[in-house]
Amino acid sequence: MMRTRPLKVALLGCGVVGSEVARIMTTHADDLAARIGAPVELAGVAVRRPGKVREGIDSDLVTTDATALVKRGDLDVVVEVIGGIEPARSLITTAFEHGASVVSANKALLAQDGAALHAAAEEHGRDLYYEAAVAGAIPLIRPLRESLAGDKVNRVLGIVNGTTNFILDKMDSTGAGYQEALDEATALGYAEADPTADVEGFDAAAKAAILAGIAFHTRVRLDDVYREGMSEVTAADFRSAAEMGCTIKLLAICERAADGASVTARVHPAMIPLSHPLASVRGAYNAVFVESDASGQLMFYGPGAGGSPTASAVLGDLVAVCRNRLNGATGPGESAYAALPVSPMGEVVTRYHISLDVADKPGVLAQVATVFAEHGVSIDTVRQQGKDGEASLVVVTHRASDASLTGTVEALRKLDTVRGVASIMRVEGE
Repeated sequence: MMRTRPLKVALLGCGVVGSEVARIMTTHADDLAARIGAPVELAGVAVRRPGKVREGIDSDLVTTDATALVKRGDLDVVVEVIGGIEPARSLITTAFEHGASVVSANKALLAQDGAALHAAAEEHGRDLYYEAAVAGAIPLIRPLRESLAGDKVNRVLGIVNGTTNFILDKMDSTGAGYQEALDEATALGYAEADPTADVEGFDAAAKAAILAGIAFHTRVRLDDVYREGMSEVTAADFRSAAEMGCTIKLLAICERAADGASVTARVHPAMIPLSHPLASVRGAYNAVFVESDASGQLMFYGPGAGGSPTASAVLGDLVAVCRNRLNGATGPGESAYAALPVSPMGEVVTRYHISLDVADKPGVLAQVATVFAEHGVSIDTVRQQGKDGEASLVVVTHRASDASLTGTVEALRKLDTVRGVASIMRVEGE
């Protein structure tokens, strides 16, 4: 039997995502009510520019006083899609204090202060849901929190930023340089005017922190995530990757150590074999590959950004939170019981592709091989090409720690026969 009194929802932010959330709430009102068991009512919309025309939204609902809106006391759910740290953090905690559950798409805030927000939600007996914070429309948070709750997740490997995947895919498929591909992404609306958060890995790092925390039942903050951008990736790197049967992706990688005693979280460009499912992810799409004990290998794929995909994830959370509200219950909160330490990047073990500019004369390969051996880094393959006294030497290692590889490169730079280190790239997805 459906309850006739509506559940009241406040919307913080009415940009690309917020306006789409409001539109779906209106146009799909009957379906949402049937799925929830009660109608939902848009009770207020907090914006920065009240004079802007917002089609389909009653102007009487619009306010610039977000704090007063979340303090009303009659709200059931607050949907936060304004982003950033403040005032979002204060508004969310105030919403909890005044009896509302929260649905958020704020990856930066959750990566920085997720533990405090979960604690506030628990203190006031309210829900905090955030499916839209990581991969747009792709169901990922709920499968990790609920569907795989009885399994042991060992690794999460993913493409979680559509802008960077578009750029790298364009470089791979057309041979374009980084700047040329970025310019096209900007012209098509895939990249912001200031693309720093995307191309330097900040966006992906925030998502990696959230994923690692959920997957490993451990608090992982943004500061715990190693981050390396992709602006130094070149067309030559793609040619080298192709020679190895690989392509290059900006990956978010969250791993449990082999002994289970620690975890790591990192974001950086990496070569990945063309045989790996992530290698075929094209354009601005996202995909996340999950490896666990019982389930084996799972892949989640789809559009990771944009108004409609992100709004879809927000509405999914809204339905779940409203159902909980009707039943007088709350969904799963933070699970950080494992409290595993987060290892620094220096302890991460992976394969490496190193391209060196060297003198084209006898004995160079022996000198380089000796340096690798002295630092305990085993060489898998070596390829050398040269003419007119100059040569390139490409070395692919077996698995080695980041710290040992760093020491190796420092020693190589001191050799008279090594003119320079052209590129260093990790190789993942074996």
